[in-house]
Amino acid sequence: MPPFSPASEDGGAFCCAEPSASFSLDTMHAIQVTTTGGPEVLTYAEVDSPTPTKEQLLVDVSVAGVNYIDTYYREGIYNASVPFIIGLEGTGRVVHDPQGEIAPGTMVAWDHAFGSYAEQVCVPRDRVVAVPDEIPSAVAGSMLLQGMTAHYLTHGVYQLGEGASCLITAGAGGVGLILTQMAKSLGATVYSVVSTDEKEELAYGAGADCVFRYSSGLAEQVRRHNGGRGVDVVYDGVGKATFNESLEVVRPRGTVALFGAASGPVPPMDPQLLNKHGSIFLTRPSLGAWTSQEGEFQMRAQAVVQAVIDGDLDFRISAEYPLAEAAQAHRDLQERKTTGSIVLRVRED
Repeated sequence: MPPFSPASEDGGAFCCAEPSASFSLDTMHAIQVTTTGGPEVLTYAEVDSPTPTKEQLLVDVSVAGVNYIDTYYREGIYNASVPFIIGLEGTGRVVHDPQGEIAPGTMVAWDHAFGSYAEQVCVPRDRVVAVPDEIPSAVAGSMLLQGMTAHYLTHGVYQLGEGASCLITAGAGGVGLILTQMAKSLGATVYSVVSTDEKEELAYGAGADCVFRYSSGLAEQVRRHNGGRGVDVVYDGVGKATFNESLEVVRPRGTVALFGAASGPVPPMDPQLLNKHGSIFLTRPSLGAWTSQEGEFQMRAQAVVQAVIDGDLDFRISAEYPLAEAAQAHRDLQERKTTGSIVLRVRED
């Protein structure tokens, strides 16, 4: 199903819009990075407003999602030419569609629109999805990147099903809680790894079968709970601090999906380690690659939206920060002070 249906004869929500002669601010506030580094490089600045191409929509941002990938761009782990406006995800109302297909005021959510920590952003028209009224803006602004990540991990990298087992690191984080819910809905046994009592409670609340703490004996503890077999797949978003345990805990010919590096990048490794642990598979997947085929973004985005509408996915928004406090949001995220999702509130709905 495409993210937007053709215009209805009775003038539905996605009717064609007359182009407006005046649609863009001259300047706007945004979070700009002029040099890469720690959270202190995130500057609340007045910058020129963007102008959309024919393949983009201009959107007034209501909420910007805050994700770990944003810290990789901020630190220079992922390359971007400075100066740049940070952020990839959010929700807001369409201001202008150069092709006149989507009406001004239509509420949309998006993923992979660079520059989303801002009052306005240009969004690729093939990376948006309509937001139903029943989904709160804070949820809409953070559901796609994390939700589609969980979707491709459980419905692509390793297809979970009845009788399968998985280990999820950072189990009380934004992706971790959604991953847990998706994995349980598919009939899998879920082992979750967290750092505090509060996070343990959240992981169990999302459906985890057993919750563990980070330790050098993590793999041994998990194996004791599943008869020594090891899990079918490890979904590891932590990276450096958990990678060796991830290799130890997966069963022979199982899969380790290293989809993030919250604790830092994994050092170079000898591929012979994969043989040593039982001919296991190692992948470093990305959302971009798993939404690159025709119709794949729409399929995953619609699956997430429908699951939210149906009540099958519960997105926990643990904190909202004003746009100007993006640096504090990054500090709290990287210091593991947050659970679930966090967002930047740019404007009220």
